[in-house]
This record gives sequence, C-alpha cells and structure tokens, in this order.
Amino acid sequence: MHAWSLRAHGPIIGAMVNASPYGPKADSGPPGFGPKLLGFCEELRREGVAVGTSEILDAFAALQHVPWTEQADFREALAATIAKSQDDRRAFELLFDRYFFRAAEAAAIEQGIAERPADDEVNQGAQPSGDLADRLDGDELSELIRDAMQQSDENALRDLARLAIAAFGREEGSGVVGVDVQRIRRSLGLSAGAQPPRADTGAERPAIDRDQLTGFERHLRRELERDLIERTETLPASRPLAELDRALPTSPTQDLAAVHRAVSQMKRRLATLGHEQRGVKKGRTVDVRRTMRASLETGGVPMNLRYKPKRPRRPEIYVLCDVSTSVTSASVFFLSVLHALHDSFRKLRSFVFIERISEVTDVFEHERDFAVVAQKISSEGGVADISGYTDYGRVWLEFLTEISEDLDPRSTVIVLGDARTNGREPHAEIFARISERAGRLFWLNPEPKLYWNYGDSVMSSYERYCDGTFECWTTRHLENFVNVVAGAAPAAE
Repeated sequence: MHAWSLRAHGPIIGAMVNASPYGPKADSGPPGFGPKLLGFCEELRREGVAVGTSEILDAFAALQHVPWTEQADFREALAATIAKSQDDRRAFELLFDRYFFRAAEAAAIEQGIAERPADDEVNQGAQPSGDLADRLDGDELSELIRDAMQQSDENALRDLARLAIAAFGREEGSGVVGVDVQRIRRSLGLSAGAQPPRADTGAERPAIDRDQLTGFERHLRRELERDLIERTETLPASRPLAELDRALPTSPTQDLAAVHRAVSQMKRRLATLGHEQRGVKKGRTVDVRRTMRASLETGGVPMNLRYKPKRPRRPEIYVLCDVSTSVTSASVFFLSVLHALHDSFRKLRSFVFIERISEVTDVFEHERDFAVVAQKISSEGGVADISGYTDYGRVWLEFLTEISEDLDPRSTVIVLGDARTNGREPHAEIFARISERAGRLFWLNPEPKLYWNYGDSVMSSYERYCDGTFECWTTRHLENFVNVVAGAAPAAE
C-alpha cells in the first residue's frame, strides 16, 4: 500500500472532487484575498444572511491575527464575525470551502502542481501524476480511511471523504445525500465492529467502533451536501413532506376520544405548575386597593384586610413532533396527541421536524378537522432541505435559537420522536441547555425500550437530561405518562 501524505496531495484530491457528479469545479473568482472575502459575503447575502459593512470590517480585522493557512482558526474567525444565528452559521458552513480551500486547490491544479508519493521504498520509480485514481484502488483507500479513523485524524478523514466521493460517486450518484453516504460506505467495505484480515498480508485489523464510523460518515455527508449546493448553485429551500412524496395520515386513530380524555387529565395535572407564588412563599398577599376601599366603611381605618386571590400561572408547553419515515407507524398517534393538546392548552406552541423544525401552531389554531390539519402540515411544513433524513442535532440548534428567550421554569417541553439521528451529530450539549432553561422536559418514544440505543438510536445521549422518558405509541402508554406527570406535579391547593 502506498504510504504518502494526503495533505501533500491537496491539488490532486481537489481535481478528483471536482470530477464528481455532484458539482463543477468552484470558480476561484477575482485574484487577491480581499475580493475573495467580499465575494464570499456577497454570496451569503444572496442566501439571506445579513452581512453588512461592519461585519466585513470586523472580519478583515480578525483575519489580521489569524493566518489563512490554519483552516480551523480561519473558519472560526470568519464565522464569529459574520454568522449571527444558527441559520447564518449553516449557510456559512455550506459555502465556506467552495470559496476558500477548494478555490485554493483549483488554483494549484491549474498551475499543474503534483507531488511524488512520500514512501520511495513502496513506490519506487513512480512518476508524478494528476490522476490519483491510477495509483490508488478501493482497497487502499479503505485502508487509509481505517488508519485515519484509528488515529482520529479529522483533516485526513475530510480529504479521504472527498476521495471516496470521487472514486465511488462518478456513475452512481443519486443526488440523495443520505442514500449516497451509505452506498459509499458499503462500497468501501466499512462497518462497525471486528474487521476482516487484510487481503494483501492477512494481518489483523483493529476493530472500528460506531463513533469512529459515524465520524467518517459525517465528513461524507458534509462533502456531499457541499457538492450538491455547488451543482444547484444555491442553498436548498425548506421542503414540506409533500415534496418528499410523503404525507401525514389524514385519518385519526380510532381512540382519538381517549387521547383527548388523557390529555384533558394532563391539563388538570399540569395546571399546578408555577402555582407557587413569587416573593413571599407562605401566607397570603394583601390586596391594598381592595383593603383601602373596604376601610371607607370604618372611617378609613383598615379593620378588614382583603387578600389577593391565588391564581395558578398557566404553564407554557412546547411540543416537538418527529414526522420522519422511521416513525411513520406512530405518526398518526403523535398527530392525535398534538390535536388533543391544542384543544386543551392555550399557551402551546407545536413544531414538526425531520431535518429542520417547522412551527405548526397556527395550523392547529385555525383548523380543527383532523384531515385538514394533516394535509396542511404535509404541504406547508418546511421540515427538510437536502437529504430528508432526521437530524436531531440541527433540530435542537434551531429550536433553541428560536425560543431560547421564551423558555423559563414554567415551560414544559415534550418531544415525540425515536431519537434516531441517521449518524448525524446529536448535539446532546444543546439539548442539555434546553433542559436547563425549561422547567421540565419529557420524551415520548414510539419504540419499545428494547430498541433504544441500537443502530442509529442515541436515546441515552438525551435521556440523562429528561425528567422522564416513556414508551408511547398507544393511549394506554399516554395515560401512563399522564399518571407519572401527576406524581411529579405539586399538589393542587
């Protein structure tokens, strides 16, 4: 196997990436770093990111202290001065390489730069070549990826992901990111667990754990997404279920009435949330206005005190409902629960999600017919953009950005989903921040506990931050959840 430095072959890697079916070679743009940065900011503006003169000046000032050759520092310095929200950061991430590091590789290719392999003993007499595919077959690429995973070399994994896309994506690229990630992984013969012996020497290979494989898949996914954006020359708009050839069930469960009864019971139990008074914890609060008015009967002497009535403060509820393919069998039940919740609670905001969140509170407030609600969510809720596969980590980032200022100890967050991330970053630390801000957080999972944390389920990453996690795909399960909530809630006065 050839032993050589991937970083020394950046131009060759760039040539192969640009030969992939997902997109043409990035235009390097006008010469000079200043015009390149301005062009980058202009493209961000086209994608809806508000980049003004002050942000550009801040970026130039920050980059006086950060060399562009340090990719991680360079990226973070730009992101810190330009991206002001999670949506801005996503647009930034997807466009960054196209304007900087891929452009540098393209320039190197145009100048005919190519390097000789570093290991002269293995590759004696090899001539420089711009076509790396002639010198590297699938087995060698797979070995390099395994080595990079064992060494946790993120830079090498990123470059190898580009090589893998070029090597296995030329003819068979489907354009569906999630599908192509799994196809490329299988083509490389990569799987978690014990590995077969090496074909050339028979030597044992170290096992690959699930986290290592997930890390490489994350690089594949990121590069495929960037390639797709280069091909379409725009960031994809949010897409509803209807554009994924899917729709939510329009017929409610047979026990919809039972679901409403269980949710009504939950309303009574949750009504005690926030019942404790601010300030004085015990006793009653004197109502000064009513007391002074009553004192007119006794010549202005406040003989009879009047007290303010104790009114429990209404809880604020946020519900996030997974509507991805993996929960299709439970989606009609989840939709029934949302329908019942909106019947019982006034201070309720509901969201559906797959790859991103879409608030559907208005749909439930203006439509009461179950079939109409399902149709509107299917046709209007922007729950996906690129792959259409669930991305819980991104969901938490968008949710926290959108409602972070509204969450407080009176808030109850309820998640309806299976916690299957399709190998994407779960961002458990963001979920933990949501849990810290909210009063209580519950998770209703439509899978039996036996299936939690198997495959791409990361339920254990989130479970520790929940006040309760429950199996829930029937009315009986929902009633059990309500009973537990009742036990946790303070007693009504």
